[in-house]
Amino acid sequence: MNETTEIWHQTYYLFGQGLAVSTLLAALPIFTLLFLLGVLRKAAWFAGSAGLVVALALAIIGYGMPVKAAVSAAAYGGAFGLLPISWIIFWAIALFRVTVETGKFEIIRDSIGNLTPDPRLQALLVAFSFGAFLEGGAGFGTPVAVAATMLVGLGFSPFSASAICLLANTAPVAFGAIGIPVITLAGTTGLPLNKLSGAVALMCSPAALILPVYLIVAMGGFRAMSGIWLPALGAGVSFAVVQMLVSVFMGPQLSAILAALSSMAVLIVILRIRHRKATNAEISAEAAFAEIPRSDLNAISSKHFPKSGNATMTKVSSSHTINQILYAWVPYALLVFCVVLWGIAPIQRVLNKGSLVFAWPWLNNVVVRMPPVTSAPSPYHAVFSLSLFSAAGTACMVATFLAAICLKVSLRRFGKLLLGVVRQLAIPIVTVSLVLGIGILMNYCGATATLGLAFASTGKLFPIFSPFLGLLGVFLTGSDTSSNALFGNLQVVTAAKLGLDPVLMAAANAAGGVMGKMISVQTIAVAAAATGLSVMDQSRLFRFTLKHSIILGLLIGGLALLYTYVLHI
Repeated sequence: MNETTEIWHQTYYLFGQGLAVSTLLAALPIFTLLFLLGVLRKAAWFAGSAGLVVALALAIIGYGMPVKAAVSAAAYGGAFGLLPISWIIFWAIALFRVTVETGKFEIIRDSIGNLTPDPRLQALLVAFSFGAFLEGGAGFGTPVAVAATMLVGLGFSPFSASAICLLANTAPVAFGAIGIPVITLAGTTGLPLNKLSGAVALMCSPAALILPVYLIVAMGGFRAMSGIWLPALGAGVSFAVVQMLVSVFMGPQLSAILAALSSMAVLIVILRIRHRKATNAEISAEAAFAEIPRSDLNAISSKHFPKSGNATMTKVSSSHTINQILYAWVPYALLVFCVVLWGIAPIQRVLNKGSLVFAWPWLNNVVVRMPPVTSAPSPYHAVFSLSLFSAAGTACMVATFLAAICLKVSLRRFGKLLLGVVRQLAIPIVTVSLVLGIGILMNYCGATATLGLAFASTGKLFPIFSPFLGLLGVFLTGSDTSSNALFGNLQVVTAAKLGLDPVLMAAANAAGGVMGKMISVQTIAVAAAATGLSVMDQSRLFRFTLKHSIILGLLIGGLALLYTYVLHI
């Protein structure tokens, strides 16, 4: 089909204007999203619809992209929003609903409460450690969808659960989905995988080290750290050290998974040997952290000060036996098993044989990327993989079916449950597809490259702006893998022109992209779908994560400057 379609060469300057004017015009879809979400506080689906209209006008009128190719690019992004993104969200929510409908989530909640009644530590265990494990095994929104639903079930407000999970889902993202982002970066740039893996860890590990403390302080202020410095630092240090060692000596594939497991183990050990009572001030801080209503303060207090007078343990009294608890955790044990199984290379190769891979009509090789974004003119591929068997969402689906069987959910009840999930996710799925349509269209029309060239024009200050290029890519696409594929080569070309280390600048792209995950409209839509977040709270969530995205992006930029000009790494 593409043979008869006219080839179109990208241009990065609009209406004969310079880079400054072109950059402002190229950013119009982003400004539209920011204004509608952050200022007018419109629903994400409305902001996505308006942003897509602006992006289409920009592509066709501003860049001169053929109408057929522009519409096809938007549809290509929308299809990616359906699979694999929405496919994961759907089955993650379905798995959670199985545990709720069968009464098992109440037992799960109590078992976590028995380990610690402190919502701050529950957040670290579920969102930071367990969420990182899911990110390392599956990626693509899985940790936010699963961990956020678990936190809501534990009593967190929808906003608090969403904000915590979005902040926590930064440490493992650069190595998420079995190292795919770094592997993609190496393939795109031609740089050695082992060197890139170590450099990305060099950027991400310092951020991972402080992230548990940062997360708690961001949500509840410094007073929320009272009494939990040891577990918070233990979780961060163990994650950062293991991530660094695995990335340098083993490669990117198991970096996030092993770091998450070590962090989880350290947290559990600390919580098991920790015998102390919380003060009234700490209990109040806990309630504020999770946005628990004041009317529930007595319930929180009773968890810390049981009527039996036993001051040596801070457990939630529970009549559940060990067998009941293990049985209740079966759905999530199955999820972990399936995610790991799907990530094993030989199994993945077998599952990939069932994939339907095809060139996207009116788009594949129709667009030609031009220097200086690439070293030479190169066709922009658009190949869609309908990977129903090997997709991470299918691993969640299999786990959900197995869980329904193990928990003895009838076929009729299971069908009714799935229908409820469809109704719950209808609008969020549309939102995800709209936002992906904007991001992919901006990639193919050249708008994203224009923005990238603006960052690259900063000269010797490029190391501090380099991570924000990756951040922008993830904001637009919701994926560090996509951001690396989009901007990795531009980072290398710019580094060569400025005499900088291309490995370090490419790594800065991956690490900076991590900080864009929390503000991606796609990811916010995932969180909203998982927790039932209101329209007003979606806008509030975006404003909250935006400032932290910038702060953490500056941290990565500062590290890039330090490594480039001071330590000369």
